[in-house]
Amino acid sequence: MVIKNVFESLDDVGSFLGSLIHRVANDAIARNNIFTLGVSGGSIVNFLSKQLQNNPNIEWSKWKVFFCDERLTDFGNPESTYGQYKAQLIEKENCSDSWITIDTSLSVEACAADYENKMRKVFASNWPEFDLLLLGMGPDGHTCSLFPGNQVLEESALWIAPISNSPKPPPQRITMTLPVLNNARNVAFICTGENKADMVKEVFTSGKVLKNLPPAALVKPNLGTLHWIMDAGAASKL
Repeated sequence: MVIKNVFESLDDVGSFLGSLIHRVANDAIARNNIFTLGVSGGSIVNFLSKQLQNNPNIEWSKWKVFFCDERLTDFGNPESTYGQYKAQLIEKENCSDSWITIDTSLSVEACAADYENKMRKVFASNWPEFDLLLLGMGPDGHTCSLFPGNQVLEESALWIAPISNSPKPPPQRITMTLPVLNNARNVAFICTGENKADMVKEVFTSGKVLKNLPPAALVKPNLGTLHWIMDAGAASKL
């Protein structure tokens, strides 16, 4: 199921995202006593930091937060997604125990394998079934660190793949693979700004020839719900 949500302002985008997270979290905790969330960087850091601070309804002890992708760099580096969340949210909420981080001391290959092992301690199934994954999309159609033309798009065995030649710096990253994304209960793309409008249109109007599809168009949950959360600018060409 695909659900499009279009809002006039960024504040409305953030409010809807906050309500979606809380609804999914409450359902998951009621069902399994744990909420599994995957987050991305970019503007999503700002949205989440605003929505999740000072909220007495959040049971951080029951949240497990993973990174849909992460840059292999020191947490003090401005490029570190965890570092951004740490500064804007985690330290203020004292919730670091809920966040599963990469080991930055390892090679990119070992880092990916180590992060997959950390995920396997939470998910006992053949493929992890996240309650909610929050994704962004670049103007080129990439999501996570799945870039157009990258062989990782064809990965069918790994949960977490190493990236050593990202076209966007820094070059070394780890990323969730498409089978992981497509096994989630809920996936939400958060897209804002007119600079995303052309790619949003392409994602929704692309044909069925897989090799021609932008990576974001390959995210189609097998049994879950795909939410597109956009402002008017990003949705202006739909």
